[in-house]
Amino acid sequence: MANIGVLIETSDNEVKKANFGVISAARGEGGNEIFGLVLSSDAAPCKEAAQEYGVQKVVGVSAEGADIGSSPDLQASALADATEHLGIDVLFGLSSAQGKDLLARVAAILNAPLVMDCVGVNLTENTVTKFHFAGKTYASIKVTGNRWVCGIRPNAIEARPAPCEAEVISHQSAVQDPGRMKIREIKKGDSEQVDLTEAEIIISGGNPMASAENFKILYDCAEVLGAAVGASRSAVDAGFAPHAIQVGQTGKTVSPKLYIACGISGAIQHFAGMKTSKTIVGINKDAEAPIFNKCDYGVVGDLFEVVPALTEVLKRG
Repeated sequence: MANIGVLIETSDNEVKKANFGVISAARGEGGNEIFGLVLSSDAAPCKEAAQEYGVQKVVGVSAEGADIGSSPDLQASALADATEHLGIDVLFGLSSAQGKDLLARVAAILNAPLVMDCVGVNLTENTVTKFHFAGKTYASIKVTGNRWVCGIRPNAIEARPAPCEAEVISHQSAVQDPGRMKIREIKKGDSEQVDLTEAEIIISGGNPMASAENFKILYDCAEVLGAAVGASRSAVDAGFAPHAIQVGQTGKTVSPKLYIACGISGAIQHFAGMKTSKTIVGINKDAEAPIFNKCDYGVVGDLFEVVPALTEVLKRG
């Protein structure tokens, strides 16, 4: 039996849904003890959600006499200290903005192997699966070492409930903050939508959207669907959408349950960022567009007719 840790990310004091797939990956074939590590002195609010997916111990990780939330260095040091103290063999987390930063710092502190943006894990063989060459092929990587760190692409692994009764414990680390960096303020963007990398449904627009104003039809549809809005690089380069919502090789990599590509040709650079979507729907008036060779469902038609019609149907329930 191995001790497996999962860095649990929260938003507005709630566990992010994307964590549940990571916890499912950490469980493996069963028999492992799962520690949910929360960067807070009080992990109790995370207990109910975490135990539903098999976390046996929810650990509040804090630093003695310091505000752990204000320093990434302090967070990483405290997390590394908790990993060693609890005897954790593998530390998992999301390959999110926070996860990519913290997991890399922790791996450096522990001098442990690090693999990020994984879409599959085999804890029995200590192997992970990743995309390589712009998503054209998979690579299976064997990880060696007594302890290693792994980042999972959000939504890439299906969340599988495994209810148990969790114990809430605390780990207060005596590590010191080197003072190299301080988080003074977090400013949110104008959009209230969920981060693309964690969205379960995404509707994206390409260059045929023709203007930023036309993206409104996507936002209207997204509101009904409970989706996030994305964009291709060509739409972003044309100034129709902000870079923050760009999907693709030079944008964000996403793995939603449903991806709706509107006016997107399906070029490899864009496909590399969304090919792990569970279901892909393509809407394009060009019947020869490459997206139709890559999607699960295709609609040959004008997006300015199809998307509003879809929105109206969804509104009627």
